[in-house]
Amino acid sequence: MSNHVLALAGGVGGAKLALGLSRILPPDQLTIVVNTGDDDVFHGLHVSPDLDTVMYTLAGLSNREQGWGLEGETFSAMDRLEVLGGETWFRLGDSDLATHLRRTQLLRQGFTLAQATSELCARLGVAVRITPMTNAPVRTQVETEDGVLPFQEYFVHRRCEPRVRSIRFKGAGTAEPAPSFSDALDRATIIVFCPSNPFVSIDPILAIPGVRRRIENAGAARIAVTPIIGGRAVKGPVGKMLTELGHDSSSTAVATHYRGLCDIFALDEADAAAAPEIEALGMRAVVAATLMLDDASKIALARRVLDVARPDAVNAR
Repeated sequence: MSNHVLALAGGVGGAKLALGLSRILPPDQLTIVVNTGDDDVFHGLHVSPDLDTVMYTLAGLSNREQGWGLEGETFSAMDRLEVLGGETWFRLGDSDLATHLRRTQLLRQGFTLAQATSELCARLGVAVRITPMTNAPVRTQVETEDGVLPFQEYFVHRRCEPRVRSIRFKGAGTAEPAPSFSDALDRATIIVFCPSNPFVSIDPILAIPGVRRRIENAGAARIAVTPIIGGRAVKGPVGKMLTELGHDSSSTAVATHYRGLCDIFALDEADAAAAPEIEALGMRAVVAATLMLDDASKIALARRVLDVARPDAVNAR
């Protein structure tokens, strides 16, 4: 059986490692499953922020400075909408709007979200399979000191400022994995937890019934990459969420969150001293350069991940 890599991703960190993996694996040996708990409807359009971040990154279209959105984007439509009295705190770029228009058209024509994603990827020249975690609507809700907030309200409008008390995934209990996700779970010889926020990028994927159990029982090698370096998040609110939910902001805390799901945990060179703590959790700790500042470092980290996760390099559980 040929190797097949299943990468679980969400947001900028996930997209960066997904790009690295896509540069060293044949397209038919990689499936990228993306969180859709961040999805929402804005201006009547279905917006899938994490799917688009991964898709734009692999298509070579993303804004490299901020990691999301399109390079050279303009916002004339939002500026005009604001003049007309519309709500514009969730700003969609002019070119980005075309993606959401087309996705919404496809969904209204009867396409599933996975089918619509495949169509968009094909149009943008992305050969690797990118698939949503599910075709069903699942929405991340953040319980905060100010009440329960839809994820984008918390993340964009409120800028992650309210203190987090818990996180839940509305609709997850009745959802099913997208067929392409289920197929990848069956075929995977390596499962990679990308350096995405474990609470709002990876946990929504694991909340789909049966997914956690299938990963726990998978014969695949399983490796997670830390999103924390030197006690700080590379990007996003994961460090703040860790502390507000009662954990340390550390690689060890992230590894603990993945206990039972992973055989290997990749931590950054800056945190090499934490390796014994991670080993004590029953995982192999691997020290790597996890900060991905350019394509070369993304590819280097992807190569390191695959080298240590090769089935013949992982001790039998």
